[in-house]
Amino acid sequence: MGLQEGVMVDDMNKKTDGGITLLGLGPGAFGLLTREAYQWLSGIDTLYLRTRHHPTVADLPGSLRLVSFDDVYDSHDSFDAVYDHIVESVMKRGRSTEGITYAVPGHPFVAEATCPEITRRAKAEGIKVRVIEGLSFLEPTCRVLGIDPFSGLVLVDAMQLALKQTPGTPPSEPALIAQIYSRSVASDVKLTLMTAYPDSHPVKLVHGAGTAQELVEELPLYEVDHSPHLGLLSSLFVPPLSESASFEAFQEVVARLRAPDGCPWDREQTHLSLRPFLLEEAYEVLDALDREDMAELQEELGDLLLQIILHAQIAAEEGDFTIHDVITGISDKLIRRHPHVFSEVDVDDVAGVIHNWEAIKADERKENDLNEKNGLLGGVPLALPALLQAEELIERAARVGFDYFKRLGNIEHIHNILRALDQTPQAQKPALIGQLFLAMTRYAHAEGIQAESIVREALGHFRAHFGAMEARVIASGRSLIDLNEEEKSRLWSTFEGDRPGMDPS
Repeated sequence: MGLQEGVMVDDMNKKTDGGITLLGLGPGAFGLLTREAYQWLSGIDTLYLRTRHHPTVADLPGSLRLVSFDDVYDSHDSFDAVYDHIVESVMKRGRSTEGITYAVPGHPFVAEATCPEITRRAKAEGIKVRVIEGLSFLEPTCRVLGIDPFSGLVLVDAMQLALKQTPGTPPSEPALIAQIYSRSVASDVKLTLMTAYPDSHPVKLVHGAGTAQELVEELPLYEVDHSPHLGLLSSLFVPPLSESASFEAFQEVVARLRAPDGCPWDREQTHLSLRPFLLEEAYEVLDALDREDMAELQEELGDLLLQIILHAQIAAEEGDFTIHDVITGISDKLIRRHPHVFSEVDVDDVAGVIHNWEAIKADERKENDLNEKNGLLGGVPLALPALLQAEELIERAARVGFDYFKRLGNIEHIHNILRALDQTPQAQKPALIGQLFLAMTRYAHAEGIQAESIVREALGHFRAHFGAMEARVIASGRSLIDLNEEEKSRLWSTFEGDRPGMDPS
């Protein structure tokens, strides 16, 4: 009989001195009920069951008065409310001199929400708790699957998983999802899993492990909610996607590269030496985005992620922070800045979201002692390309109603700058052209156009068409320098067509 820390456990023969007895009924077959449990059940008058829907119940001693909480499931809207009702009912009887024996399927502390909470409350109130162990569903499930849970098996509750947008478990490890008790739960679980696993990923449904009706179904993930055998004793086994498919597995690869017996080049890198690679990889991601090349985008995002993990690994080795600190920090920030998603704040539209966002950030700046670095514009890196900086500064200033750039972006003002350039002394032209670039960026922003992106796109078109033109000329045995202006213009037009603004003539 297991002892729970801080919980008083009575002698087995004292059955009428109050307190709470938590008893595990095992996975289903009556023969798997422990001898200790059977002896206890043979010596009591009344047994409270979380549910009668368990195979062992039919073979319990006939002298037992059985009281179940099945009706509670029908009278509440959520499982949390059901469990709260059951816990309070057990606690109420546990406070009496008669006490209570409360039985649950499997083991009282495996895939069971009520018993840990009962134990916690009983400890706080000084109520005696006796725990009579039971074989859980895990042992027969692992047997039928032929796996060892210590091989990295991740245990997941189906009802919790069904509420998530992503699985939250490493796909490099096997997962066992308990309590797939209905088609609707199976459907919700399937949709969540399919955000990380292919639709056709092979999985196994295990039904009635440890009972005479034991059954294993092998099927693709997209079919799990079509099984006719789904019920209270159903679980879903999800094999690993691949050994390298998880964030944790990738972190281990990077740590191994930096280990004393790892790669000499990776080991000698520092935060400063990696700076050019971080910038290069970010631009390569942007290049893949501009070309809408999804295969290359996948690869480039991996290269960018490598830079992030490398910096975090170096910081961990130097005792500054870990990747988990990085993730915790950004997660907490996103939750704090999105109360309309994660709490009870209501917003009507995007403008409301932005207003609320800025109000939250303003409070954060007050808490952190406002200075140039953490001010409204402080988060815009000076190392950003000029057009990106301009776009971000325009956006941030506008968020708080300070639209200095609005007049600059007026189309008539742009025309005035262009006209003024002819009469402006050479020494003053750089400042005026700078104003023109800012004005054009503000104009693009007002039109919902990203200036940096469209310039980069235009340059991409120019590079591609210029290269094609050059290749054609070389193939003809000539070079571009041999062509006159009319020939260059005519050849260019065959590649560029009627794209506005690209005629070099």
